Amino acid sequence: MRGARGRGRIRAVIVDCAIYRDGQRSDGPSDFSDALAAARASGSGDSFLWIGLHEPTEEEFDHVSEEFGLHPLAVEDALKAHQRPKLEVYDDSLFMVLKPVVYEPSTDTVSTSELMVFVGDSFVVTVRHGEGAPLTAVRKRLEAEPEVLRHGPTSVLYAISDAVVDHYIEVAGELQVDLEEMETEVFQPAGGDAKNTAARIYTFKRQVLEFRRATGPLAAPMTRLAGAGVPFVSEHAQPFFRDVSDHLTRATEQVEGLDRLLSDILSAHLAQMGVRQNDDMRKISAWAAMAAVPTMVAGVYGMNFDHMWELHQVWGYPAVILLMAVAVVGLYRLFKRRGWL
Repeated sequence: MRGARGRGRIRAVIVDCAIYRDGQRSDGPSDFSDALAAARASGSGDSFLWIGLHEPTEEEFDHVSEEFGLHPLAVEDALKAHQRPKLEVYDDSLFMVLKPVVYEPSTDTVSTSELMVFVGDSFVVTVRHGEGAPLTAVRKRLEAEPEVLRHGPTSVLYAISDAVVDHYIEVAGELQVDLEEMETEVFQPAGGDAKNTAARIYTFKRQVLEFRRATGPLAAPMTRLAGAGVPFVSEHAQPFFRDVSDHLTRATEQVEGLDRLLSDILSAHLAQMGVRQNDDMRKISAWAAMAAVPTMVAGVYGMNFDHMWELHQVWGYPAVILLMAVAVVGLYRLFKRRGWL
């Protein structure tokens, strides 16, 4: 009864379950335990079961881990999100973590989900966390290429890795377009709202940092899969993983280039702000200098004595006013010629 209840619960999180023989999908038993037994009993090296799960709970995943003999440490990592991309080798299976990246054009934001892949001699178990990177398209692509599926469970690991890494390149291209638009905005003569521009640059930099956390740690697992000596990975599959590794290198270089350009744009923006502040200070200083002349003269002759200008001079008051006006006009022309105003 306990096993039946467990199978009933796990069906709720199963996205797809199928047996593949000789590169072709076949409809196996409805119970994945019987399907696994059928795949192992076929005696064909390319026959395997692929079961896909979406955000299973610990209780739901217990039945799967028991049936497939998954390592407890790998099961723990599969259930808990926020794992770094990595590759672990256990006695009965490989365990790989990938972080697919999703780009939202409406908000110009990058988010990551998580994808865990268990690969054994006759099975593949995929566990997906988050709404991004559904594997339906990967299944359809593989089912349309039976010559790739004949490589067995390794072909699924390759196809998933290839799809995730190729999408990295697409997202990097979208971010490059956004970065060029931001660069144009920053270097416009008007410059826009300085505070808002700086906030956008910092936000963009956070997006790129999230992207780097997905691409950077994946390089070592891909290099390892492309080499020899990894269990459950045949020699025929190594060239495929080398191709994925090359694409990952390209994506990583694009992301690093975006990060460097963002740092340069931020430095240029801060330099522009400094230049503008200096211009503002020069203007303020120029106006203060022009205001200081009449203030100084008025401070000496502004006591409203009898006609002023050393006293009792009828023309003294108009002369002082004229002197202040000439001084202010002279300073204005001087500052204007030097570009302070």
